[in-house]
Formats: sequence, structure tokens, C-alpha cells
Amino acid sequence: MKKYVQFVILMGIVSLLADVVYEGARSVIGPFLATLYVSATLVGFISGFSEFIGYASRILFGFTADKTKKYWFHTFVGYGLIFSIPLLAFTKRWEIVAILLILERLGKATRTPARDTILSSAVRYMGRGVGFGLHEALDQIGAVAGPIFIAFALSIGKSYSYSFLLLLIPAVSSILFLSIAKINFPSQYLERERVESKIGKTFWLYTFFIFFTTIGFVNFQIISYHLKVQAIISDEIIPILYAFAMGLDAVFALILGKVYDRIGLKTLFLMPVLTTFIPLAFLPNFLAILLAIAALGIVISMHEAIARAAVADLVGINKRATAYGILYTFYGFAFFIGSLTVGYLYELSISAIFLFVIVFEVLAIITLYITTNSAIQ
Repeated sequence: MKKYVQFVILMGIVSLLADVVYEGARSVIGPFLATLYVSATLVGFISGFSEFIGYASRILFGFTADKTKKYWFHTFVGYGLIFSIPLLAFTKRWEIVAILLILERLGKATRTPARDTILSSAVRYMGRGVGFGLHEALDQIGAVAGPIFIAFALSIGKSYSYSFLLLLIPAVSSILFLSIAKINFPSQYLERERVESKIGKTFWLYTFFIFFTTIGFVNFQIISYHLKVQAIISDEIIPILYAFAMGLDAVFALILGKVYDRIGLKTLFLMPVLTTFIPLAFLPNFLAILLAIAALGIVISMHEAIARAAVADLVGINKRATAYGILYTFYGFAFFIGSLTVGYLYELSISAIFLFVIVFEVLAIITLYITTNSAIQ
């Protein structure tokens, strides 16, 4: 089992370095776009559409990964596209920013189903929840470091462009560590099945649960935009808030991973409940904002760790990359709908955002209840 734990740690370091790059950039994309004089609706559209493209295309890359069995090829190509983030340093046009963000998300789409399939083979010996939780915890160290790095660069008077350019260093490092991971985990260690896998009813119910709860998820890009344009918090503090969320993500990925290995899908009832607290970030109260950011961090940990572990338990290895692709496609579509709607509602009424979130999280709870009953049968 030791070699599998070592591999999960290596892949966690790869994700850590990649997260320094794109989470560092993500922590200031809202304020950066505000400096380019775009509206909240456009911020919601850009963040939502880039996520949608990145997630929607995962069904294709999941299918091709399963069909060709070239899981490592997809993983390397995907991480290679992360180099689009340092290129943000060279543009002041929101259209180019949108294209570069889409390219980075396409990279995420290319690598994630294949990488998660490889990881699912390693973590089966240590518990799916704990294994994916460990990977997510390491991943989120980078998600904390990235925003702090950007905050430091901004605090000493450096521009957004200078900060984006420095992200080239962790981008190169992620490819080097990925190469080491590949050497230490050749393809013959992949989990094998003698019978053809099926994508069944419980998986589809689970996918609709993720769809509903994600529509009601208010992303940090819109929250950070709000904090910027309303001058509630200074520019250098905004990424610190995101780092705080990512820190909680890392801690709760491990805690909730252990809980998942004990009680399974029931762990996910916490996700829609906490999601209803995120709109508190729009209230003019720092404690409410802090509570909202904490809820956001814990919810993200469940999206990134527990959601992946559940797929590995619901679908066999031969169809698993395809299943990840399907799940992420629904997730991306929901993220796009939710981001665009929240961006639009932000310009109309904050109360409407609260109502919108509550409605979809109630739908999510109902769907998860049906899913857990289906899994028991």
C-alpha cells in the first residue's frame, strides 16, 4: 500500500503547484476584470462560461480516455494548458482574458477524468474518501498559497500583470512533478475489471443532485467583484479571504473524507445546507462575509473530494472516466447557469439571490434523499 500512498502524495504535489497558478489567478479575476471596466453580469458570464466550457467538454475527454486508455497522455496535455494563466500578464482586453481562462479550463477538462481514474486505482487500498481527501488537502495547500502569493505581490505595489507572470514558476514545476509521478506509477498498476462496467440509475440520480446544488452555488469571482466595487475590503485582502476558504477546504477534505468512508453518500447532505450560507457575503457585515467564505470553503472541499470519491464507488473502472466526464459536464452546465443568474440578480436584488439559492438547495436535498434510498436498494 505504501507505493500507492506515495503516488497520491506526488499527484497531490502536482495539483498543489497547479493550484498556485490558477487559484492564485482566480482569487483576483473579479477585481482584475473590474479594472477593465466590465459589468457584474459580464463577470458572471465570463466566470460561468469558462467553467461551463471546461466542464462540458469533460464528457468528451472522459470518453476518449476510456476508449484509448491513454490516461497519462490526457493528464499531461491538460496540465500543459495551465500555461495560459501566466499569459494574462500580457493583455488588457477582457476578450483575451476570457479566451485564456477558457483555455485553462479546457486543460482542466482534458486532465481531470483521466487523472481521477488513475487516482481512483491508487486510493482503493486506503479508502476512497480518505484517498481523495488527502489529494484534495495537498491540492488546497496550493490553493491557499496562490492567493497569498498574489496578495503579497499586490501589497508591495506590483501590478496584476507582474503577479500573473510570476505564476510561470509553479506552472513549470507542476509538469516536472507530474513526470516523476508517471515514472512511479506505470499504467499496469491501474485497477482491472473482468466484466464491463455500467453507468446505472443511482449514478444518474447522484448527478442530478450535483446539478441542483451547483446551480445554487455562488462563486468567489462574483463575491470578490462585489467586495471590490462596493469598496468593502481592500484589494490585497480579497485574495486573503479566498486563501482562508481554500485552507478550510484542505482541512475539511480530510475530515469529511473519513466521514464519507463511514457513512457514504449521507455525508453530502451537508453540501446544500452550507451552500445556503454563501449569499451572506453580500451583506454589509464582516462577520457575515467571513461566515459565507467559511461555508464556501467547506462546500468546495465536498465538491472536490467527496463528489469524486462517490463516483469511484458508483461506477466500475472501465466506465469511470466517462462517468467523471458526465458528472463534470452537468456540474459545468449548472455552474454556468448559476453564475450567470446570480450575476444578473446581483444588479437587481440581493434578496432575489437568497431566494434563488434556497430553492435549488431544497431541490438538491430532495434529490439526494432519493439517491441514498436508491443506493441502498
